[in-house]
Amino acid sequence: MKNNTLPKPLVTFNQWFILTSVILSLTTGLYFLMAVPLLAGLMGLSLKWNPVISVARKFLSKPPGSYPQEDVAQLQFNQTIAVACLALALIGFYTGFVIVGYAFAIMVGVASGVALMGFCIGCFIRFQWQQYRYRRAN
Repeated sequence: MKNNTLPKPLVTFNQWFILTSVILSLTTGLYFLMAVPLLAGLMGLSLKWNPVISVARKFLSKPPGSYPQEDVAQLQFNQTIAVACLALALIGFYTGFVIVGYAFAIMVGVASGVALMGFCIGCFIRFQWQQYRYRRAN
């Protein structure tokens, strides 16, 4: 990490990891698979170390600073949303509220998929929130 940024390929790998985990969970019924990106995300938020990102970092073919960079504060905001959705999905599945489980799993899966296509839903939400706070302060 350099200047509170992270190379984009690492972010992309994390998005693929979340999306793949959600798809595998929903197609196999092995909902516990969503616990892996949930735990990785919790570690990233609380310890500032995400094992998924650490593994992906080993596969960078160029120096990390030579890739387009992503803002860590934005990534942490997005990761907070993903962690919340994954946790709510797992709670839903394991407490018998399967519709809640599917709703939150699909939300995080769609958000990851859309981000891979180039539109960051979390970025949009954060931007709107910052605009709201700015307008309210002035």
